[in-house]
Amino acid sequence: MARKSTPNTLVVVGVQWGDEGKGKVIDVLAEKADILVRYQGGNNAGHTVIADGEEFIFHLIPSGLLHPGKVGLLGNGVVIDPEALVDEMSRLRNRGINVEKAVKISDGAHLIFPYHKRLDAAREAIATGRLGTTRRGIGPCYMDKVARVGLRVGDLADTNAFAEKLRRNVDEKNQLLQAIYNEKPLSFDEVYARYRDFGRILAPHIVYAPRFLRDAIAAGKRIVFEGAQGTMLDIDYGTYPFVTSSNATSGGVCTGAGVPPTVIGRVLGVVKAYTTRVGEGPLPTEFSPDLMEAIRTKGKEFGATTGRPRRCGWFDAVVARHAVWINGCHSIAVTKLDVLDEMETIQICTGYRDGKKIIEDFPADMETLARCKPIYETFRGWRSDTSGVDRFSRLPKAAQAYLRRIEKLVSVPIALISTGSAREQMFTTTAWKLS
Repeated sequence: MARKSTPNTLVVVGVQWGDEGKGKVIDVLAEKADILVRYQGGNNAGHTVIADGEEFIFHLIPSGLLHPGKVGLLGNGVVIDPEALVDEMSRLRNRGINVEKAVKISDGAHLIFPYHKRLDAAREAIATGRLGTTRRGIGPCYMDKVARVGLRVGDLADTNAFAEKLRRNVDEKNQLLQAIYNEKPLSFDEVYARYRDFGRILAPHIVYAPRFLRDAIAAGKRIVFEGAQGTMLDIDYGTYPFVTSSNATSGGVCTGAGVPPTVIGRVLGVVKAYTTRVGEGPLPTEFSPDLMEAIRTKGKEFGATTGRPRRCGWFDAVVARHAVWINGCHSIAVTKLDVLDEMETIQICTGYRDGKKIIEDFPADMETLARCKPIYETFRGWRSDTSGVDRFSRLPKAAQAYLRRIEKLVSVPIALISTGSAREQMFTTTAWKLS
């Protein structure tokens, strides 16, 4: 008998270039969830949550843990810098979060080592076409995973086998660092001693993720899966090569958490009312410098992890349509609507023009994209404060028209709307379903 999809699981995924406000959305949804699962990425991304006027920034740990009694799992698709994780756990503990009970780590998650970060920085420094990496070792760690030489969280339990595997890797990476990049070698003894200590600290948190989630689903637990970054940074479906090194799309949930596709209930895509991206690569609807600065300042568009300023542009429906299809979104959440409150006119990109050709589907190659010019529809701004609005019908008519057009262009309903950074500045629409 075919297994029916469970109504208790929800995937929250970014459908732009990341930084869409997933952290806040997940924090709000977490109130009714039991388990929050991070399924890919590393500490190169962050989720910012404002709770009771206090700012919390999550880098690895799922962002719903501000609610008491929740459990956060780092799946095997996540690459973990144990130093960063231990530091994040300590900071959350100091702010009253019971991380001892709340944090679980898959034994299959790969570990980031100092040589990964050193190689990341060295490659980026000499690259002719810079990708704008965060230099946190994410890409090199995923490279080792695919090359089948990576070390995983579960390896920390067997100190002798771990030492042997680590020595091989350190010797090989030192050859690369010295011979190719003219960098100083790493000390095996120092790296081993540090990671042996990390292993002792993390040991109580380690689980076999597929069994953990299978039991939770069988018990009827409500589970929210959260990704880092966004669809346009997905290694397969983003603006390659200006992407991250993992599958940030909903398809990454199965391999990155250890669940079959038949247990995924619904997928919620998250978009900003405009568009942003960090780092290098194309952004077809990018603002002029003056408008960029104005929106960046009002929207506080600076990376939660890196502090890098985000590039900003108009809402791109070509990108959103592409992402909604790839992720199988049932609905979307629109964030930061209030950032557009003062605009006299607002534009939406509905397609691209490549010479005389009109393109409505996102192009796979960046050469085509580089030639494309956005085709815009112009909307009248609402010129009024939306930050206190608590239902769709109370939004200005012009804001309603703008959002309705987005719904039509992306072919899924808007389920949640955020008009500020605080928890209470988000409301649901009639389209909302948790399951």
